[in-house]
Formats: sequence, C-alpha cells, structure tokens
Amino acid sequence: MKTLTMLAFCSLALVLAGLPVLHAQCTVEKDCILGRTFDLGAGRSAEVQYFVMTSKLINYALDGTRLGTDTMRIHLKCVPAGVSGRQADQYTCAKFTIEFAGSPEVEVPALRNWTYDFGPLMTGIDEKGQVFGIDHAKFENLVDANGKPISPDKSYHVYNAFIDFHGFCNAFACPMPGEGKGIEDLKRIGDRIVHAAAFSEPPVNLGSNVGEGSTFKNGEVTLALKGLSAVDGRACAIVAYDSGASSFQMKMKPMPNMEIQSVGSSHYQGDLYVDLATRWVRKATMYELVVTETRLPMPPDKINSVIERDIVIRNVTEQEFQAR
Repeated sequence: MKTLTMLAFCSLALVLAGLPVLHAQCTVEKDCILGRTFDLGAGRSAEVQYFVMTSKLINYALDGTRLGTDTMRIHLKCVPAGVSGRQADQYTCAKFTIEFAGSPEVEVPALRNWTYDFGPLMTGIDEKGQVFGIDHAKFENLVDANGKPISPDKSYHVYNAFIDFHGFCNAFACPMPGEGKGIEDLKRIGDRIVHAAAFSEPPVNLGSNVGEGSTFKNGEVTLALKGLSAVDGRACAIVAYDSGASSFQMKMKPMPNMEIQSVGSSHYQGDLYVDLATRWVRKATMYELVVTETRLPMPPDKINSVIERDIVIRNVTEQEFQAR
C-alpha cells in the first residue's frame, strides 16, 4: 500500500508539473521523442567557442592509499574556419595551469596564447608522426611560472591533455572522414556503433623523453546515443563512449644512456553532450583507470602503479572564459 501511495503521489506531481506520465505499456511512436531521428553529423555553427577543461590524476598505492592528486586546467578558444575564412579551425590556449600533489596552482608560461590549427582531416597522425598534428616541440623542457622544471612524466600529461580534448571534442564528436563509423551513424536513441578508432594503435612518443616505439592501443571503442539532456539551458544529445580493453607500452629515457619500459592497461569511458542546435560539444566527461608496470634496469626491477583520471570539459561563455 505504501508503494502504491508513493507511485500515485509521483504521478500526481508529474501531472501538476505539466509533464506526461509514462506508463509501463508505452510504445515508441514516430512522433514520440524516443522515436525521433537525429543528425549528429551535421556541420557545426560558425561561432567562436570557449572551453575550460579540468583534468585530475589521482595516484594510488597498491594498498589503495591515495598518494596525491595532480590537477591541470586548459582554457581553449576556438575560432572556426567558417568565421575566419581559413581552411582549419584555429585554437588558442589562453592559459594552462597545473597543481601537482596539492601544491599551489601555477601557470605554464610556454603555453600561454599558443595558437595552432585543427582541420577536419587532422584526426589521425601527421607526416611527422604527431597525433592530431599537436607539435611535440612545444612540450620540451617545460618550466612553470616560478622557473621550476616540469619533470618528463608530468610534461607528458600536459601534452596529453590536448590529445584528450581533441579526442573527445573532435575525433568522437565529429563525423569520421573515409571508412569507418562515427557519430554521424547514431540516428536514434539506443543506437550503438563500433567507432573507426577501435583497435587503432597511435604512437605516444614525445620528444627526447618518450622514445619511438611507444604506442597506445585502443580496444573496441564504441559510441552509443543514450538519450537527451539539457546543459546550460541547451538541448543536447548524450553520446556515451567506451574504449574497451586498451593497452600501452612506453619507452622512456630519463637520461641519455638509460631506458625504462612501462607497459599497462587502460579503460576510459565517458559522455559527450552534443548541442542539437549547433553540434558543438557543450560538456564532456571522462573516467579512466590506468594500471602500469614499469621495468627498471636496476633493483627494484619492477614498480607497479595505479592511476585514476577524471576529466570535465565545459563549453563556457566568453564572459566566464575571460573572468578566469
């Protein structure tokens, strides 16, 4: 009786709110929102976009103890090709800040106002072997605003933040050129596809510290149209992505005559909130669990680590962007 009373109360509340009550025997009609078709591969609106991306890396000991959290923030402005008349979208990193293991937030001066192009075909590897055409040289010998050198492993995470952003907001959220399926193949709520990036193995070498032969291999990457939501008052499609069982190998050179190899597995997943009117990503989330074994040429022979990564990307107003 108590359950029935609660159900009746909830139904009454929905009616009073002007919302339809869905019964157990509802079917998906053509004129029902659940039966609608969506064109997620349509072109994006020609409007300048502003993004703030926050990445958190939580390091764990093998007994589960949290060892510390690193936080990075990127402020990216995008001037679409349709606005500038150029052949590619132009991105400007207005600011990049870091907080390592709870230390005060500090900026990375080398990345302030760094501008680069990202075109419709730049979702793979360029002629220099660079993922998405992101310039490796920009991340060599980084120092923070206090003049303190940023270690090679931390510098790699700084670089990887740009790869993450374009992976979610471009590779996953934009139509895929050529063969393979992409977001444009999701037409109805409930649709699921295996993305063109599935089982790909891009290089992850970076400058003099992460050597050639270092790669990240995706598992069965999938996209699924989960439903609809609202972000900042804008109607959005919710697209879930999942990397499947991914793995990696990295060859690091902390000094000229010393090489360290790391191997491990990764599972990342999250949601993209795609604006149905503009086709720009309004919000994106990611959660990743990374398990690594590092093999050393001296005792101890092996070091194991576990890292949890959380990312939130927000499409913000110009006023909020400038206020940061």
